[in-house]
Amino acid sequence: MTISGPATRHTTLQEADAEANRQLTTLDGWRKFAAGPPSPPVLLTPLELAKLSPTERALYDDDRLDHHARMLVVATSFVEKTVVCGRRLVLLNRHAISARRGLMVSGLPGTGKTSAITQLGLAHELLDRARHPNVTDRIPVLYITVPPAASARMIAAEFARFLGLPVRARSNMTDIIEAVVGVCTDTRTGLVLVDEIHNVSQVTRAGAEVSDTLKYFSERIPATFVYAGINLETSELLAGTRGAQIAGRFTLVPTRPFPYGAEWKGLVATMEKTLLLHDHPPGSLVTLDRYLHKRADGMIGALSHAIRGAAIDAILSGTERVTKAGLDAIPLDHAAEAAKKGR
Repeated sequence: MTISGPATRHTTLQEADAEANRQLTTLDGWRKFAAGPPSPPVLLTPLELAKLSPTERALYDDDRLDHHARMLVVATSFVEKTVVCGRRLVLLNRHAISARRGLMVSGLPGTGKTSAITQLGLAHELLDRARHPNVTDRIPVLYITVPPAASARMIAAEFARFLGLPVRARSNMTDIIEAVVGVCTDTRTGLVLVDEIHNVSQVTRAGAEVSDTLKYFSERIPATFVYAGINLETSELLAGTRGAQIAGRFTLVPTRPFPYGAEWKGLVATMEKTLLLHDHPPGSLVTLDRYLHKRADGMIGALSHAIRGAAIDAILSGTERVTKAGLDAIPLDHAAEAAKKGR
């Protein structure tokens, strides 16, 4: 194995910091996401490890820590259903001139809603690139999140920020909207992902204005709109006349905690295969799949957090294996911890 020198390593860390600061809500961040994660480091043999200097070993361990810190996206049945439904709507909307249909992804926190819609966006992005190779002026996917207590202007500004359009204090709503619509039309935007949509309440004036702004964007931009949020079926997003319009035009894909079964066991096995630890017995995590289901309360987000956190602790402590005790030591989200205490 060749360990990079200090200058090269410094550059790599700078690139990693820059990548961490990139967000999906910017065009640059989305394109980096679409380019895929970096290749995982190679797990060294005991002989190769013995040849490393203390500095080289520290850098090698840091690369493995960074690998386990990354969120693994698993092709669950929910992700696959979201991608299939989304692709179907994109095709059905391709020649529509009005009343385009949309998709709503709803569920509890930690059930993989954001992962599902970003995987739909990734599939659309890669297909568009394949159809139009060597074309750099297309923006097939646009991704925003709805801020809490958002106003109509804030939503329009989120669209503009993704596209890199300047939003000045003196810019009025019409200017921002027209600029966004013009760019999206020129760059053939075909999919608009709106996350955290549960922050929109139809019973408040500001929320109603946000809903109207999103509806106006959907009418002006020839794209399929996808909303993702917490428990949308019972949220104020679907309240009143405006909510009824959304319910009448959007297909709902619900997500729930995973039951203990074959798919859950497959999730645990898939995550275990990504571990880069020197003393972890293969398959030992699979034997804990029932415990992990109770520990994570069936939530894929909590499962991923527990396994990745235990792997990081295993490297830092030098044990180099994930155990039940190590998993128990990882504090999870409040909902999962409350479920654990209840049991």
